[in-house]
Amino acid sequence: MSTIFSRIAAGEIPSYKVAEDEKHFAFLDINPMAPGHTLVIPRREVDYLFDLTPEEYGELMEFARKVALKLKRAVECSRVGVAVLGMEVPHTHIHLVPLQTEADMDFRAPKLKLADDEMERIARAIAEA
Repeated sequence: MSTIFSRIAAGEIPSYKVAEDEKHFAFLDINPMAPGHTLVIPRREVDYLFDLTPEEYGELMEFARKVALKLKRAVECSRVGVAVLGMEVPHTHIHLVPLQTEADMDFRAPKLKLADDEMERIARAIAEA
């Protein structure tokens, strides 16, 4: 099985990459709740977060923490919200969402549509933070 997220991490599908290492990949959500909304995935395909080994879980969370710190430096926000839903793609992923208020993290709200150049600018700012 090869999920869309695995194909993105492998470079088969274009993305707005913000960070990567040998085990993880982070990229902008193309339907963001806020500018800078980032998805963090393990490269290994695991459908459910809690099916990761304890070591994989810890490494994924540490990678997400590093990305969140870069995101907070690059995108003006009060906090970076964290959510793990995993309902739409069968590949563990962590949502990192720049927040001003708790209401900014409503997954039912209409998503933003940002221009490609804005997405590229945000991805570059996070990667360089």
